[in-house]
This record gives sequence, C-alpha cells and structure tokens, in this order.
Amino acid sequence: MELKRVVVTGLGALTPIGNNIQEYWDALKSGKSGCAPITYFDTEKFKTKFACEVKNYDPLQYFNRKEARKLDRFAQYALISSDQAIQDAALDMDAIDKFRVGVIWGAGIGGIETFQNEVINFSQGDGTPRFNPFFIPKMIADIAPGNISIKHGFMGPNYTTVSACASSANAMIDALNYIRLGHCDIIVTGGSEAAVTMAGLGGFNAMHALSTRNESPQSASRPFDATRDGFVLGEGAGALVLEDYEHAKARGAVIYAEVIGGGMSSDAYHMTAPHPEGIGVERVMHNCLNDAGIQAGEVDAINTHGTSTPLGDVAELKAISNVFGAHANKININSTKSMTGHLLGAAGAVEAIASILSMQHNLVPPTINHTQVDQNIDPSLNLTLNKAQNREVNIAMSNTFGFGGHNACVLFRKLKE
Repeated sequence: MELKRVVVTGLGALTPIGNNIQEYWDALKSGKSGCAPITYFDTEKFKTKFACEVKNYDPLQYFNRKEARKLDRFAQYALISSDQAIQDAALDMDAIDKFRVGVIWGAGIGGIETFQNEVINFSQGDGTPRFNPFFIPKMIADIAPGNISIKHGFMGPNYTTVSACASSANAMIDALNYIRLGHCDIIVTGGSEAAVTMAGLGGFNAMHALSTRNESPQSASRPFDATRDGFVLGEGAGALVLEDYEHAKARGAVIYAEVIGGGMSSDAYHMTAPHPEGIGVERVMHNCLNDAGIQAGEVDAINTHGTSTPLGDVAELKAISNVFGAHANKININSTKSMTGHLLGAAGAVEAIASILSMQHNLVPPTINHTQVDQNIDPSLNLTLNKAQNREVNIAMSNTFGFGGHNACVLFRKLKE
C-alpha cells in the first residue's frame, strides 16, 4: 500500500526556558540556561541541589482549584502544551472527524510526586489507610492522553508509551505510523514529565546519574565537555499535532515540517549504561534513515540525546561518526539539553520541536557550557559549541535513548509539495 505523508501542523511547549513556543525558541537561539537552585523543596541533605524547573508556573492560571487538585503536575503540563498545539493547528472542532483523531503521549515516570506525597502522608499517619481518591488516576502515566482526549472529545487511539527517556519519541513514531497507514487523520502527540521531586532527585542521585556542580548550576549541563559529571534533571512538556498531509492541505493548515521517518532499536546491554561502542545507537539511526528512504549525506542537523554524562556522550558521537562517515563533520550536531536539562520522558518531544524550529529559522541552537575539549571526542565534528549557527537545515534528526537500552530516532524535513 502507498503510505500517506505525515506533517506537523501544531506545536506547544512548556519548558524550563520558556512557557510557550516563542519563549522556548528565543531562549534556545540565545543559549539560555534553565538551571537554578531547586525551589520546590529543601535540598539541604541532597547531593544535588539544582534542576531545570518550569519557571513562573501557577496551575491556577490554567485550571480552577478543583481541577488542579485532581491532576499531577505531569498531567497539567500535558494539558497545557497540548492545548497550545491544538490552538496553533487551528483545528475546527466541528469539522474534523473526532473518531479519526487520536492522542499518543509519552511519559517515562508519570505521577511520581503524587505517589511520593501519598506514601509520605500514609507513613506519617496512624496506619489507617487514608488515601486521596484521586491517588491512582493522578499517578498513572496514561492519564495524560486520557485527559487530553476527554477535554477535546478525541475518540481515536489513546495511550501512553513508556520507554524511559525515549518515551515521547516512541509516541511520535507510533503517531506517524497510525497516520501513514491510514488509521487516523490527526494525532496529538508529545510527552510530559514532572520528576523534580524529592523521590526523583534522590533516586537519580543514588544512581550517581546527576551532576553535583552545586557551585555553578547554570553551567552544570555541559554535553561533550571533558569536565561533564552527569545530567541535570528537567521537567515540562512538548506537544505536536501530526496530520495526514492531504487532510492538512484540504483545510488550509500551516505546515511546519514533514515527518519522514522513525527508527527504534535496543542496546540489549545494561540497565542504565549505553553500549560503549554505540551499537544500538548506530542501528537506530540506520533504521530511521531506511524508514525515511534517504541517504546519510542528506542530513543537515542532529539534536543528540547528549545528556552530559561521561559515557553516553562519547558513545553517541562515536555512533554518529560510524553512521555518517565523511559526512559527519558537515552536520551541525548539538544538544539542547545543555539549556533545558533532561526532561526524561518529555525529552524527545521538546527536542524534536527544537529540530523543527531549526528548519523553520535555518539556525541551529548552541550546545552551551563547553569549555574543555574531551580527547575521546572526534575534533572534526561540529558540535555547535556555545553559539547558535546559521545554516540551511532541510533535514533534521532528533535522537533519544532511555534506561533499559531503548533507542528512538525521528527525522523531519522541510515540506516538499
């Protein structure tokens, strides 16, 4: 069968460096760090005392008090960003067939704050099991797409993909496939996460995964730098409206980009560490290129997973060199996590949006905080260090990898009529 073309017609973002698409892009191109001391709880006894929190966030600006109490922050973020994307797509709710509109969302953890607080409350009580009646629906990861569909009446496929930090990239790939196989006209996709909590911070600290650069939080996320010491915990959400090209064209939609391929693979190696030779990462990029039907030499920019961990950054760049060969040093490679921190299950969506905006503006945001060359990294690679670079970007790749060895990769292209 002939596959349908899939395009992006709406974008929404709630991030540590901007609470909408324009703010997010302005901060990206200027190289703004979203990292600062944690304000949500007392970090005195924690090894890491900073994170990339969403700034100036008041749920009562978006929900009434009763609604807000029923929603964990990760679900609040999902509703806000998806509303932005739906509005941006200018969907006529009376004209679209809502049976052919789905919501496929990504979350690596879900309502960890809700779970944490309910357990704390129980442990501090007299042993009587007094739990919030909304405990379970606030906590479960699939409640985010459920709430989005309930709000808008979307009755197509509805579920959450969970693959750690690859979750929202997997969600986008599933959305791509449902549309190009003809099962849906429109899918709202993306991801959200709100793990800047005592449990989230403490858990990642226990794994020695986080930076402990407490003396200089803004420079703590430093992908590819020789002095990097772990990732910076982030939070927020990114949302995209994916649509059948003919459907979008018929309603006169503004089209940001075409989604031309998605790839997935597994490292099958270790719970948390990447394969040192980047074998699974090589395979996922090959799979993505093959799915899109393009050659490696056609890719202009790659937004890497680039978490700022000693092992992960080297393995990914080694894989890029192996996959792209001589073309690798012609690609603008960057890591927007240097600014946003690591949004875990939301990372794929938020970083895919950055890739799409790069194509829109022919500008690649920088990898900030780089001061010292890592001798294990190929010096011929253009890592877009510290300053944004102007260049024509026609095809952009976005990489995401998760604990458990989950790898996902998505390719976007400027629309060709």
